[in-house]
Amino acid sequence: MTSKVKIGAVVIGRNEGERLINCLTSLKDEVALVVYVDSGSTDASLENATRLGAECILLDKSIPFTAARARNAGFERIMDRVDPPQLVQFLDGDCRLEPGYLSKAVAEFEGQDRLAVVTGWRAEINPDASVYNQMCDHEWHGPVGEISACGGDMMVRTAAFQQVGGFNPQVIAAEDDEFCTRLRKAGWRLRRLPEAMTHHDAHMMRFSQWWSRAVRTGHGFEQVNDLHPEYFQRERKRMWIYGAVLPVLALIGALFFWPLLALVLLLFTVSYLRTVLGLIRSGLPRLRAIHHGFYLFLSKFPNIVGAATYHKRKRKGADMVIIEYK
Repeated sequence: MTSKVKIGAVVIGRNEGERLINCLTSLKDEVALVVYVDSGSTDASLENATRLGAECILLDKSIPFTAARARNAGFERIMDRVDPPQLVQFLDGDCRLEPGYLSKAVAEFEGQDRLAVVTGWRAEINPDASVYNQMCDHEWHGPVGEISACGGDMMVRTAAFQQVGGFNPQVIAAEDDEFCTRLRKAGWRLRRLPEAMTHHDAHMMRFSQWWSRAVRTGHGFEQVNDLHPEYFQRERKRMWIYGAVLPVLALIGALFFWPLLALVLLLFTVSYLRTVLGLIRSGLPRLRAIHHGFYLFLSKFPNIVGAATYHKRKRKGADMVIIEYK
């Protein structure tokens, strides 16, 4: 068992069902202090979490749910202890922890006073269940060593978390990128280990789920860039050019000047082929790269929907409500 003194764990979830049971079970013999934060589940999540020994928090429904808000609530509960841990492992409720990973993450912090975050590799439980799961599985395998950001499964030094004020509860997507950016700006470092960390269950079986997730991503691009203008620049540039500017030019060309339409179609084709070649170079088989490349090309359109949703909410002063895909 990993040291019970040094670490605590925060699990967040909403209607995760059996996935949450698997998540909490994977933590049972790894860490003693587990806090589960629920964002308005209508299934038996709270009952299951209590049965499995987690301390439970049910967030107030009158305030918009966000993953960032849930993680902050769990962290605060852990820090209320008389002798709070120095490290906290955050875990999404649809993820299962790899046995033995926590001890490796804890060891990485030793002698590294400015190391704020340690993460590892996440993999999909059923990558071949759908092309959408396959895309998630490929997305999770980021570079090792010093990194600029990571996903929500991370071990965080509590002193660093407190210094930057934790997660921003107003950010509904890419809140982990925003949190990591503030850590780096405050002089902290982040590292990914070449170790299996968690097994994720995206359970994306329908096109509509993939579309909603891509809408959420576009919302995150715009909101985080609004807070940190240097961040997501490349992603936003591609999103706006291929998801908005070129389609408008294509429409103009189709109505008034067909050579313009032909040029736009050529640019789309070149972009798609470059994406496919990049995926092949990253290790994907050719046929899978062709398939993934199509969805990556198509994703610019729901991304634009998400970006427009963010700007509309900002202009009206509306709540930044979560965009769910399952």
